[in-house]
Amino acid sequence: MQQHRYSALGFHLYKCYSMLCFVSSVPNSFLRSNSCITCCRKKVRLFCTKRQGAYNSSWIPFVRWEKTWKRSSKRFFMSSDVVTTKKEREETPASKENGVGSSMESVGKFMSSVEIREAFINFYRNKKHISLASASLVPEDPSILLTIAGMVPFKRYFLGLQEPPASRIVTCQRCIRTNDIENVGVTKRHHTFFEMLGNFSFGDYFKKEAIVWAWQLLNTVFEIPAERLVVSVFKEDDEAYNIWKDVVGVDAKKIFRMDEKDNFWSSGPTGPCGPCSEIYFDFYPERQMGSLEDDHRYLELYNLVFMQYNRRADGTLEPLKQKNIDTGMGLERMAQVLQRVPNNYETDLMKPYLDKTCSIANIPSYETASEAAKVSLKVIGDHIRAVVNLIADGVFVSNVGRGYILRRLIRRAVRHGRQLGIQEPFLKQLAQVAFSLSREAGLVHVTNNQKLIERELETEELRFLDVLKKGESRLYEILEMSSKTISGSDAFELYDTFGFPLELTEEIAHEHGKTVDVDSFHEHMQQQRVKARASQMFQSDSAVNNAGLPESLYKNKTIFEGYHSYQIPHSRVTLILDKESLSPVETASAGDEVYIALDHTPFYAESGGQVADRGRLIALDSSVPCQVAITDVQKKSGIWLHLGKVKAGQLSTNQLVRSEIDVDRRNQLRIHHTATHLLHAALKLCIDKSISQAGSLVDTDRLRFDFSSPRSLNEEDLRQLEDVINRWIREAHETQTTVMAYDEAVQKGAVAMFNEKYEANVRVVDIPGVSMELCGGTHVENTREIGLFKITSESGIASGVRRIEAIAGSALIDWIRKRDAILSTSSSLLHCTVDEIPDRLQALQTQVKKLQQEKQSLQMHSLAIQCKLMASQAKNIGNSCYLVSMLDTQDADQLRSCTQQICNSLGNQAVVALFSLWKSEGKFGICVSVAKDLVAKGLDAGQLVKQVMQVTGGRGGGKAAFAQGGGKSNVDLQRALALLEKTCKENLEKINHI
Repeated sequence: MQQHRYSALGFHLYKCYSMLCFVSSVPNSFLRSNSCITCCRKKVRLFCTKRQGAYNSSWIPFVRWEKTWKRSSKRFFMSSDVVTTKKEREETPASKENGVGSSMESVGKFMSSVEIREAFINFYRNKKHISLASASLVPEDPSILLTIAGMVPFKRYFLGLQEPPASRIVTCQRCIRTNDIENVGVTKRHHTFFEMLGNFSFGDYFKKEAIVWAWQLLNTVFEIPAERLVVSVFKEDDEAYNIWKDVVGVDAKKIFRMDEKDNFWSSGPTGPCGPCSEIYFDFYPERQMGSLEDDHRYLELYNLVFMQYNRRADGTLEPLKQKNIDTGMGLERMAQVLQRVPNNYETDLMKPYLDKTCSIANIPSYETASEAAKVSLKVIGDHIRAVVNLIADGVFVSNVGRGYILRRLIRRAVRHGRQLGIQEPFLKQLAQVAFSLSREAGLVHVTNNQKLIERELETEELRFLDVLKKGESRLYEILEMSSKTISGSDAFELYDTFGFPLELTEEIAHEHGKTVDVDSFHEHMQQQRVKARASQMFQSDSAVNNAGLPESLYKNKTIFEGYHSYQIPHSRVTLILDKESLSPVETASAGDEVYIALDHTPFYAESGGQVADRGRLIALDSSVPCQVAITDVQKKSGIWLHLGKVKAGQLSTNQLVRSEIDVDRRNQLRIHHTATHLLHAALKLCIDKSISQAGSLVDTDRLRFDFSSPRSLNEEDLRQLEDVINRWIREAHETQTTVMAYDEAVQKGAVAMFNEKYEANVRVVDIPGVSMELCGGTHVENTREIGLFKITSESGIASGVRRIEAIAGSALIDWIRKRDAILSTSSSLLHCTVDEIPDRLQALQTQVKKLQQEKQSLQMHSLAIQCKLMASQAKNIGNSCYLVSMLDTQDADQLRSCTQQICNSLGNQAVVALFSLWKSEGKFGICVSVAKDLVAKGLDAGQLVKQVMQVTGGRGGGKAAFAQGGGKSNVDLQRALALLEKTCKENLEKINHI
């Protein structure tokens, strides 16, 4: 196409039906501050050009038109090469230049983000890779909270612990990292949520293919010229260097040898590792080669990791038997280059969020926003992408773990919204952009959970707006009481009690010339996390699941036959591990507790919320009778590990055993597991079809089901759920199990857990017309086997997450008998019949309430007498008086009330300070009240309290007329009393000129 050396005219494009028409001119003053105009409402983008700083005022074609009609997204992209003079390039700082340096000529093929994804996937499909959908942001790896890289879902394949579905895989993996959250919105390319394109090889191709294909992809598919690319290799990796130089043909001057810090990847101090090679985009190829650390000039596009070594404990490297390839290409970065924009935030992945937020905040455009506003706009845009995907993957707001990360991201977005002047909830509106872009990207599970995501966002946003009101009030109280630094405990109180972010506490403190003891805050945070982790340990996180077990174990997978067999006549013991050390042993004798691996087993291993089977192993070829009681079963990478105690005899590896499960226990587990499916279906039917499972427990004595819900369930809701479930039980629906392809199951309507990772083929448990779920658990063959279903409790366990506990089958009979026994005992103690218990309890409550009122009345009368006596002990100084004394009360409200009453009774020139000792709590309290005439003369109750706090080490403060404080009681209160009395006396003498 002919290239015109003309300047662009500013204009709007208007899309009417399928035609574009020019409708109005845009002022030149607006154009001078904008290299890109976006008409979001009509989904039309114009890249404008400038020549020697001037814009033409006549209708002249763009420098170079390049049109792409994206039918799937119905967007029309128009771009041009920017023509600038050498003088302009020299005068423009790198940080202010557009995303492709001094010229947009020859940077690559213009592509939308959808096209980039498709092009990458299709390229490697043609290289015999299988394409896998993005794994959940919640990884299987218990050592990390979130999926932080494209290789995370394949870690077990890289470590050789699990067989991959193919030796060549390609993905576009959604990732989240929050370690650099403070840089988000400040730099061009920092994000919490991003998409990583990657191709992987497990023992198949290696360096040559990985390098050649990467270059071919960039050159021929994305059409990025060779002169725009430079590469780096590990300084000792001559093989990679020679491939780049001799096979690919890259100029040696453009191949950088880097040290281990930059170009050597490892999974930890030991384990698989290897050199890597990185491909960078050069924004200024016409300049002399510079340092790769110049991130204004060089942008890392593609990282190729060659896993070829195993690092031993002594630090030495040994070649791996299976060499692997792990690569990563940031979608946002590639979009920045190919879409010719200044930064990642102005790509079609992010710009719609900025434009929508501008609309909500009444900002004319992102381009005209202040620098501070741009930062907030980018933070909001980044965070809304992250939170929408986190909730879609089953993460709910909480104060620990992933839930805390989600809460922090939502609250940061809201806070930056307030900085833009947005006072009302807005995240639900902004999430619509995420749903639209997710639909284009094929992220079905995001759009399918739209209602759930909107509800979670709205609930947390409203809660945080309320938190801001309450927290700010408490923060200002703390600011008044603090001298120069807010203590870590105070900052943690704001966070833990009010949900107040530390960074917001720091910002407001800074505005008041104060700092926050951040180290102390983090100490409190760490203590909380330790407690949280300790309280939330499940059996599935047991030592055996986190241990590095012998490699030989993984060669022989366990075959599970427990769906149809409760006993296996001949199972072979393949491995015995000591319970404590987890080291292999050849034999186990009576009294030993060990983990036992079998080649075939009927035992169900704990998973999917269902607890493990119990039973026994009986040795078949032992001269001495040997029996092992199995109490738990865990599975690790396809191996069933049975925890058992040898009751008699001796068990050896390779020995044949008869394995038997406790059938009665299994039957009750089957009943409760199928009941959870019925409960899930009933919740969707009766309460809200968008309800999704957030967790479960299937045990013998009860079932527990956690689910997303914006509100608690009332008695009528629970009664309706029970009625529906018991009707399904009476209708005797058959349960059908089928193994089918995952995609086929989802298409048929099977419900999947979004934080679960599924294989290509899945097991579907179908109760026709009632429920269909992906599930590997054990179930009844017919719903009539459940017998009866009863909900025992409903409660909230986290923001937007409710919990129902219930009982069914024989466990329900036991529960009814226990309740009958309780009722019988209660009626006996209350001397009434069971039917009369409610009336008798109500009568007792009325009597107790009356006695409490009488007690309170007597206490108030006694306190009034105390106050009157104490007022008579006030000491006069001129026209003023003061009282410093101890008050015998255990109630802080009474201390406060009595202090003010006495001060009021003594007139307009009195100051009263009362202490109380609360022995049961090991604390003391103090209140100081100053009459209005003395306040006018400069006496300040807050300052008096602060003086006491300096002596006692407590905390306190307030206003001039009234202040309070307190601390631990193991201090010299008599000294504090004497100091306060002296201070009051001196102040009154000064006021009265004595």
